[in-house]
Order: sequence, then structure tokens, then C-alpha cells
Amino acid sequence: MKFKRVMSLVMSAVLAVALCGCSNDSSSGSSGSQTVSDNSGAQSEDSSTESGAENQQRNDPMNITSAKDLVAQMKIGWNLGNTLDSMDSSKDHQGVEAETSWGNKTTTKVMIDTVAKAGFNVFRVPVSWGTHMDENYVVDKEWMDRVQEVVDYGYDNGMYVILNTHHEEWYMPKGEFVEENLKQLEKLWEQIAERFKGYGERLIFEGVNEPRLRGEGAEWTGTADSREIVNKYAETFVKTVRASGGNNAERALMLTPYAASSMPENLKALKIPENAGNVIVSVHAYLPYSFALDTKGTKVYNPNNNEIPGLFKNIKEIFLDNDIPVIIGEFGSVNKENTEDRVKCVTDYLTAAKEVGVPCIWWDNGAYRGNGENFGLLIRGELAWFNEDVLNAMIAAAE
Repeated sequence: MKFKRVMSLVMSAVLAVALCGCSNDSSSGSSGSQTVSDNSGAQSEDSSTESGAENQQRNDPMNITSAKDLVAQMKIGWNLGNTLDSMDSSKDHQGVEAETSWGNKTTTKVMIDTVAKAGFNVFRVPVSWGTHMDENYVVDKEWMDRVQEVVDYGYDNGMYVILNTHHEEWYMPKGEFVEENLKQLEKLWEQIAERFKGYGERLIFEGVNEPRLRGEGAEWTGTADSREIVNKYAETFVKTVRASGGNNAERALMLTPYAASSMPENLKALKIPENAGNVIVSVHAYLPYSFALDTKGTKVYNPNNNEIPGLFKNIKEIFLDNDIPVIIGEFGSVNKENTEDRVKCVTDYLTAAKEVGVPCIWWDNGAYRGNGENFGLLIRGELAWFNEDVLNAMIAAAE
């Protein structure tokens, strides 16, 4: 779903953050032109978006209050990519129709039922909010209602649901933007926190997604100043949610290093805010980079490549050994008509992750074939899986 290819800014393969699914330029191949049409009409009666979610006041107990214990219950996750995070770049302000603007179908309960039935117990819901806010940063009620409805599809399935802020063009970690960024971030999370404060511990908030110097030379690597600003985002996010009351005082919150990068420099630069409470670190890593993300790279998986072991070694030393749990918020490998190699890669990746206790969430952008970043697994209109070999390998490795 990236619209301005920045792959020329490739970091070294060993440290590649491989930030495909979440950034906002054309390299992901996840726009509507890359999404396979699946117009089977298999959405049944669940295709309605009128659930009255806005009237549902929850007052659920918080049963697991330790972020570390919470993460230990997670097995494998699935991202609802290129959906609620989609937007029509020709419009400044958009309605609920934005959900389908990148070619995916309207999300239905039966779709998420299918995901849960397959064995995924984590459901990440990427959401773009900026084009659904007015000049005072108030979120459209219709959009908030729709987001809650989709969250409920996973939450009511017993899944762990991660709700974030995704393709936000308004946060840019540069000095001249900091004051306004923090003001908007605070206003947005006040509203999200208020709407969802009655949900139990299975709902997790993720403050920002891949915050970076978009379009600049250090976009994926970062600078000392930009890393510090990302830490300010984290501080504001935590402070705002914790002050909102209800279950948010104990809710697990996901913090993101610069660009959600797996580079050691960026991982080490992340500062946990004082009195943050239950926090989880979110990292994105599509590895090995040339195989997993680079559409012009190799289609052959090399099990002797050190990128996957190196990733989890760094995560363990920097976070896990300090009792800070980690989730790989996005991972995957693009379809290069190389199923056997993809199965080997995902098995090695998830086996290494499981050994250190890090659950991983596959980026599914609804794109299956073509020249772009085709991570699609669920054929949403058919309620069927595009590549069951990869799916089955994921579920087996994560058990």
C-alpha cells in the first residue's frame, strides 16, 4: 500500500526493517490494482455494517493485567491490511467508504470468524484516522462506530485485538511539527480511549505506526533527533490513555521504535515512559529482506541467512531480558510463486520467535498476484485461503 516507492532507500539486508504493510507508498503493491477480485458474494447476511456498536457500553473485567502474561497467551496473528487504513488520496476528508478504496471488500463478521477458526488468536486492526477528523481533531462519529464494529468482530471471537493509528500523514518526527503532532495525538487518543475504556485486557492500543521522516534520506534509518521525537509520541500516548479512566489504567499499550524498525540503533533508542505500566514493544520485520519483501530480490529462501536469528537475538537482549514483552506487529513474505520456500521461511521465522516468546502477526493486504507486495492469504469474498500450505505452516509453527 505504499504510494511512492522508497525501496531505493533500502537499509542493509541484515538490519532490514522491511516496513511494507504500514507505510504509505506504492512499493507494497497493495493498492486496489494489486488486489485479486473476489466477487463471489460469499459475505452472506453478515455484510451489513449496521450493528449499533456505538450504543454498546462495555464494562468487562481485566482478567490478565500483566502485559508479559498477556503476550504469553498469544499464538499467531493476522492483520486486516489495506482496509480501515485505506484512503482516497484525492480527498482530504472521507467517510466509511474509505474502507474499500484500496480494492478490498467491506469487512464482515464472517470474514473474521474465518480467521479465528483457522487458528489465529490475534487480530490487528490498522486504522487511518487523520482523514476522518475535523479541524479540531474530532473523529467522525460514523467512522468511530465502524471501527468499533470491526474491533468487535475479533473481540467477540475471543481474539486479542490490537487497535492502532496507521497511515497518518500528520505525524512527522521533526522539530517544527512536534507541538502540533502531540496536540493531535493527544486529542485522538482521548477519543479512542473513551470509546473503548470498558473493554477487557484482550483489547490492546498501539499508539503510532512506523513514525518516520517520510520522503527524506533517513526515512527508514532515523536520526538522533527523530528518535527522540518518537519517544515523545510514546510519552503522550501513554499519558493520555492512562488518564482516561476505566480499564485503560491497566490496559496493555504497544510502543513503537522509530519506523517500527528492527535496526538495533532504533530498538535501543526507544524509551519506556516513566510509570507507563503495562507496555509491549511493537517491531516490524520482513526477513530475510531480499526474499521476504524486495519484489526484485530472490525467490529462494536461504536458511543460513542470519537475519532471522539476528532479529530475535537483538530483541531478547534489548527487551526480553529486561522483562519488556515484544510483538512482531508485521511480518510475512511476498508471493513469488515460491510456496515451498515461503513455507520454509515462515517455519524458521515462527520457530525462532516462539523460542523467545514473541508472537507474530502476518501482514495480509488482500493482494495475491502481480508485481507488487502480495501478502494476501485470505480471499475475503470467498472466505477461503489463497495459500493453505503457507497458512498451515504458520499455524503449526506457532502452536
